[in-house]
Amino acid sequence: MKKATKLMLVAGVSLAVVGIGNSGAFSNVSSAASAPLKVGRVEAAAHGKKCFTVAVAVVQNGVIVAASLDDYQFLSSDVAKGVPNSDTDFGQNYKDPNMVLASKKANNEYYSEHMKEEANSTVSYDKNMAAIEKYATGRTIKSLEASLKYKSKEQMVDAVSGATLVDTEGYLTAILDAAKAAK
Repeated sequence: MKKATKLMLVAGVSLAVVGIGNSGAFSNVSSAASAPLKVGRVEAAAHGKKCFTVAVAVVQNGVIVAASLDDYQFLSSDVAKGVPNSDTDFGQNYKDPNMVLASKKANNEYYSEHMKEEANSTVSYDKNMAAIEKYATGRTIKSLEASLKYKSKEQMVDAVSGATLVDTEGYLTAILDAAKAAK
């Protein structure tokens, strides 16, 4: 995904530069394309106390150019696929052998059905995450920070088209923290 994002950014900038010729109107665009991509990754408690979130942000010149989220939670081994090595030595440390640490994205079908049953969710887990990632992508760190500062938790759910998660604010905060940590 990182390579594809960078390639799309470079292609877009190249087309823009070719399109304007030597006018120099967008001379800062070509320097923006040469700015390094920085990657930040954080672990957060974006969604309650029973799981943890891993957020990744790719930043260029203070702009989030890509974001990725996933939650990890202990789920029943008869319905969920655990993280790598859950069925070997790593898995021997689980308190309950019938549970595995699992990615919600990797278990999207099961987890989405669970969300539907427990909270009447009409949007699948992966589509919620994609909408939140899309909302953050293209925003400056300062812009995202301002949105989170001045909008309520409920307003953040409404701000992200396509996402219905009550913890949308928590997920966006995790992306912001990852963007700030980018190196």
